[in-house]
Amino acid sequence: MRRVTVLGATGSIGQNTLDLIARAPGAYRVVALTGGRNVAQLAADARRLQAEIAVIADETRLDDLRQALDGSGVAAAAGRAAVIEAASRPADWVMSAIVGAAGLAPGLAALEQGATLALANKESMVCAGPLMLATARRHGGTLLPVDSEHSAVFQALVGEDIATVERIVITASGGAFRDWPLEQLAEATPEQAATHPNWDMGQRITIDSASMFNKALELIETKEFFGVDPARIEAVVHPESLIHALVGFCDGALMAHVGPHDMRHAIGYALHHPDRRPLPVARLDLAALGQLTFRPACEVRWPALRLAREVMQTGGLAGAVFNAAKETALDAFIARRIRFTEMTGVVEAVLTRLSAHPGHNVDDITLDKVVEADHLARVTAQEIVQSR
Repeated sequence: MRRVTVLGATGSIGQNTLDLIARAPGAYRVVALTGGRNVAQLAADARRLQAEIAVIADETRLDDLRQALDGSGVAAAAGRAAVIEAASRPADWVMSAIVGAAGLAPGLAALEQGATLALANKESMVCAGPLMLATARRHGGTLLPVDSEHSAVFQALVGEDIATVERIVITASGGAFRDWPLEQLAEATPEQAATHPNWDMGQRITIDSASMFNKALELIETKEFFGVDPARIEAVVHPESLIHALVGFCDGALMAHVGPHDMRHAIGYALHHPDRRPLPVARLDLAALGQLTFRPACEVRWPALRLAREVMQTGGLAGAVFNAAKETALDAFIARRIRFTEMTGVVEAVLTRLSAHPGHNVDDITLDKVVEADHLARVTAQEIVQSR
């Protein structure tokens, strides 16, 4: 019986993971489940799956969690330190689905136990890719990508030599505003940005999809995860969102991963790796689809993609700064303090201001350095937002 932990169990990725685990109750022992603020969902899942411990990140909700778990035999804890402790508990397989930079320390804690870390938290690789990879190597842990795009690349590379890869093409839906006139984007509201044409995701990642910040993070993650030159990484808009990524080889061949809009595909691949097992996902009817279309990913419409390329070229702590500034700008947009089109300007200004900061361009990335860069970037971003 495999021991599993799900970090970020109450979110979309976490819920899809628990769906797959619950379908094979005799195969898994749930060590820990963590959530952000949704006590009711966390407690219900912990009871249903008989988890050893449930942890809520919001410390003020600990009493509520204890009450919800009363009599279940499931231990309760709260706070950031408790989340990291839960990630440190011995487990064979850990899903990292905490949103944002908050997922970095728990993911590292899981790798330090030698676990297989299924990584849906792209920010970990963006902020500290070299540290994640080094930690996995040092402790015998394994990193498996769960973003649909990176899972697709990973699967296309099975049995292949990375040296023969000529290009990696990451696809993007284009988000809520892919067909909007450029001049109207400044008037977009958080509610409009939070409606995705294809995927059912949380508010923040859906808005990131509309701004293409999500895709910008994925470009950086591709570079860090697979160790390819940034010049070989491309983005293309694919409105149907059925081809998740393509890998081009030196002989001109393109290997594409095609699948439905269902994250259980990528989650299931990571959960069962290295095997393939049946999954409860739709089977595509190619004749009914009729056609698949593609458009250029215009960096004028989506300047976040341009910033991602600059971050990849800079290296060091630029990824941590980029992500922290992005998260702060997104908060400001959701709070209606800046316009949709101003988010990129805030992030670019932070990158420019901190590029000359001592220690910004480093090769030896540590968690402390990432945390410091993250904090400085957030403070700087808040100052820039206030000045607008």
